[in-house]
Amino acid sequence: MLPHYQRILVPMDLSLNSIQAFKHAIMLARHNDSRLHLLHVIPEVDAAMRSYIEAMLVKGSLDRFEHDHEEKAIKTLQQKLKDFAAQELTDHPEDFERIDSFEVLHGNPITRILQVADRIEADMVVMGAHSKGEIHYPFLGHTAEKVLRKSMRPVMIIPTT
Repeated sequence: MLPHYQRILVPMDLSLNSIQAFKHAIMLARHNDSRLHLLHVIPEVDAAMRSYIEAMLVKGSLDRFEHDHEEKAIKTLQQKLKDFAAQELTDHPEDFERIDSFEVLHGNPITRILQVADRIEADMVVMGAHSKGEIHYPFLGHTAEKVLRKSMRPVMIIPTT
């Protein structure tokens, strides 16, 4: 029996390459009558950098700052994902209905992508090969490779354009 992709996870950093991955995911969803789950992961601050920042600030102020701004950042990124999807789908607005969720999480991108894929029981992960999003995170260049290596699910990697 041929595989049928009902749930497709699309990790996005809003870079040009993740936009290409989104377009491929939309076409897969059309042909398989699938549901899409868009995910953006906000990476954690490196431990060494966190220690340096905490040393420069009043004790506990970094934690308060992160807590106060995390919710706002999540809502802003969710709205950006929605706006992006709506803009990309102006020619086919019916495809917007294929999107089940716009999720923004904080943590290690590789770990979070794999966790969400398991949680939603994704049939496939579609992602860009190399990302340089709105904010450049130096370690994200290897995210696709590590997800591909560690995933127990099919992963479609869209090469850099």
